[in-house]
Amino acid sequence: MSEHTSTAEHHDEDAAHLASLGYTYDPTFKREMGFWGNVSLGFTYLSPIAGVYAMFALSFMSAGPPMAWALVISLVGQFFVALVFGEVVSNYPVAGGVYPWSRRLWGRKWAWMNGWVYVWALIGTIAAVAYSPAPFMFDIFRGYSPDNADPTPGVTVLIALGVLAVATILNFLGTKVLSIAAMVGLLAEMIGSVAVGLYLIIRNFVKLGAGDPTGHTFGVFFDNQGIGNDGPFGSGMGGYFGAFAWAALIGMYAYYGFEANGDVAEEVKDPSRRVPKSMRMTLYIGGVTANLLVFSLVLAVPDYSAVADGTVANPISAAISEAFGPVFPIIMIIVCIAFISCVTSLQAAASRLMFSMGRDGFLPSSHQLAKTSAKHAVPYNALITAAVIPAIFIVLSLFAENALTALIGFGTVGIYMGFQMVVLAALRARILGWKPAGKFKLGKWAYFVNIVALVWGVLAIVNIAFPWPINGNTFLDWIILLTTAIIVAFGWIYMLASKAYTKGDAPAADASGPIKTVAR
Repeated sequence: MSEHTSTAEHHDEDAAHLASLGYTYDPTFKREMGFWGNVSLGFTYLSPIAGVYAMFALSFMSAGPPMAWALVISLVGQFFVALVFGEVVSNYPVAGGVYPWSRRLWGRKWAWMNGWVYVWALIGTIAAVAYSPAPFMFDIFRGYSPDNADPTPGVTVLIALGVLAVATILNFLGTKVLSIAAMVGLLAEMIGSVAVGLYLIIRNFVKLGAGDPTGHTFGVFFDNQGIGNDGPFGSGMGGYFGAFAWAALIGMYAYYGFEANGDVAEEVKDPSRRVPKSMRMTLYIGGVTANLLVFSLVLAVPDYSAVADGTVANPISAAISEAFGPVFPIIMIIVCIAFISCVTSLQAAASRLMFSMGRDGFLPSSHQLAKTSAKHAVPYNALITAAVIPAIFIVLSLFAENALTALIGFGTVGIYMGFQMVVLAALRARILGWKPAGKFKLGKWAYFVNIVALVWGVLAIVNIAFPWPINGNTFLDWIILLTTAIIVAFGWIYMLASKAYTKGDAPAADASGPIKTVAR
């Protein structure tokens, strides 16, 4: 490698660990992120508010109140994945997350494809989250009314571009600012999820005590209220099971932020110990807040039939407006802060992934993507890329809405694919003799945890990509599968034609044996 490290950092334990992994270079990043900063980054990437508020109406209209259990199921499944990730990142605390982990566990081609898929998945997710807060921002200024029209496409695009711009500025200001922004986002999430959720639950049971018919008992979570029985799925799609499976996307969309904890491993002190712990803490806090928020929102919806038939298109704003009255705009501001924080964390993860691949010479213009700011120690070209490409797709939505729909649809399935490529690589490496040497180890539970994580992830991918007949349009129903096939096929062809996987001399496939090289 062409990187060099300063004398002071060379003797630091973290730098020594990094050097043992083949990366000895100038302090490209500053280790300015502590444990809670790292937790906040992962939590705001996970963002219960962004995940729940973006998917609640669609999930509720598909399966009714029982859709809330999807978050419990997904949390358990993702926890097994987080345990595998924790062991891997403890061994390989390198910037970029899934790409460098795949490189060390399996090899160059596997790593290149994982990085390629994950870059596009993050770009799609950045676009999706930036696009989502428009209705809530609009409601801040006009107040909520069932008669309110959604913001026009032009207004939505302008708001999305504004969110992207704010996130990019925050990222450009360095790791310390990123950490502070993440902690502000964590605070906003806690207010918007925990405080609001607890208030809504208390208010619901006060209604019950007063005999108010809009109050609901806990039994509603076991009663779909007729929603989904005669929906677009029909008996051929498993009836209510099909409806619930599609609605379960709200849970699968909610729990993948813990990977970001490892993306910035080179900016965290003692990452081999702290990052695995941060991943688990991210899911502990995220799981509690996301479940509290969803269950409380279900109880807060006064008229289930009005949501199911589309009369109330934005049930979250309706429920919060009714519950909080004059305080409603403040709650919406908190929600919007959470969305901005989520985009900031997503963009940070995407830029570190592109930097990592660029540092290893794996991407077009790798030299440019691997450049970092001397003042703020951030990969500025990678950050610009992680802002410009989502912005292009957001603007294109004005002329070709399906282009953004396709990319957003691929976002979630691509992230799960990226996760499972690491999980599968870890299982393969174990079978071939990999002995994890980090500070966090699964020990005798390693195979059990790894296999459960893999089974869960494969089932999740199938469910996300399945062409559920929900759009009344065959092309849109198949768009996730089509987009996935195109991105994977194009990446594979490009990789083989350009021999991109042969670039650079960073170690590869050495988890279970000697470092493997490739023919030039």
